[in-house]
Amino acid sequence: MKLSSKINLSTAVLFAFLLIIMNFSVYISFSKLLLDSEIETANRELDKTADDIGKSFGSVPDLDLLRSYVPIDGMIRFVPKDNQRIISVTSSTENKLKDKNTKFSDTEISQFIEYQNQSYIFESMPIIMSNGNEGNLQIIKSIKTTTNNLNILRLVLILVTFLALVPVVVSSRILSKLITMPVTSMIKTMTEIRQSGRFKRLIIEEKSKDELYQMGKTFNHMIDLLETNYEKQKMFVSNASHEFKTPLTIIESYSSLLKRRGLADPKIFNESIEAIHSEAIRMKDMTEQLLLLAKHHEQWNIHKAEINLINFLKQSIITFRNAYNIDIHYADENDGEPPLTVLTDEKKLKQLLFIFLDNARKYSDDTIKVASGIMNGEVYIRIMDRGIGMSTEELTKVFDRFYRVDKARNRKKGGAGLGLSLAKEIADAIDVRLQLDSKEGVGTTAALFLKK
Repeated sequence: MKLSSKINLSTAVLFAFLLIIMNFSVYISFSKLLLDSEIETANRELDKTADDIGKSFGSVPDLDLLRSYVPIDGMIRFVPKDNQRIISVTSSTENKLKDKNTKFSDTEISQFIEYQNQSYIFESMPIIMSNGNEGNLQIIKSIKTTTNNLNILRLVLILVTFLALVPVVVSSRILSKLITMPVTSMIKTMTEIRQSGRFKRLIIEEKSKDELYQMGKTFNHMIDLLETNYEKQKMFVSNASHEFKTPLTIIESYSSLLKRRGLADPKIFNESIEAIHSEAIRMKDMTEQLLLLAKHHEQWNIHKAEINLINFLKQSIITFRNAYNIDIHYADENDGEPPLTVLTDEKKLKQLLFIFLDNARKYSDDTIKVASGIMNGEVYIRIMDRGIGMSTEELTKVFDRFYRVDKARNRKKGGAGLGLSLAKEIADAIDVRLQLDSKEGVGTTAALFLKK
């Protein structure tokens, strides 16, 4: 069964149940009210009749006396204690009540009875007869009008229940379609994605910010993630197959050279081992960078915390300086007042810093300068080298994957051309704004702007 049918059926059944319970309660309450009112009225009439008859005993014949108080639709009778001489008078419409058996009761009785498929009120009260004997004054009164009213009420309530179910069914149908429309649209979109192989998104109306809107928004966000990851994986496969071809060819060539002449010629042996080792290390670094680039930012496990930027930079520079034995000069352009603190992911920021320091190391033999401070409300880190520099045209392409400046296209220094592309990804992930300024033959300045 479809979800819309389930919602429609369950809603209709629930409302029908509630309507039946409500109307049943109305009927029971109203019928009890009417019947209690009939009993109360009958009790008052019996009390008044008994009092009037008691005053007239002996002065008026018993039969005539009873005829004066007979109900319009009923019967009145005297029942002596010995049940021998019963005097009864019935209305013209209720002659059949003469055949109803009765007996003396020494207590008051007030109840509903059924006789020949009709409903009556039976009232009985002990009295003293005209001859001084004890007996009962009994009145049986038809409640046909009340019963008919209750029957009409029952029919009206049943009809109202069925009539009320019509808009309930219609509204539940509309409601079910309204609720399932985004689900149906989602299924249709996913089917189209599966059949066409193209990513599509739901069209969301921003009039309402309800759960259905949130579901559609979440679905579109999921499609964004899938498309991004798909593109990254496709790019990873393309990049890996393209870039690994050259080092693998070099490794294969030098391995073949080793097999043929390596043992006989130490010079060829050393050259081959060095080339194979160098290409293996380059492939390892390139694989790590490609795998990181293939991940979405949300998979990078970003953990931001406040750090002291000056201490962070000093420790990072010492680590990099010792690793590559190069001269790096650091300057705090804020003079330590106030202390520079930023909210960022320390590990990712260090990785970002090392990428720019490594670029400066590769393309410059002079001292690398690092500075930090505050400018226009932003905290900055500058990495400055006095290397080969870049032209304006080259500067616009350095963040593209596998792009290397023409002067740097050598395997000793040029790398795989992934460093700055990875730097851009990391910067976007931790909300760092990058800025590059360069001049050919003068050097390059890389600026990292962080939020306080």
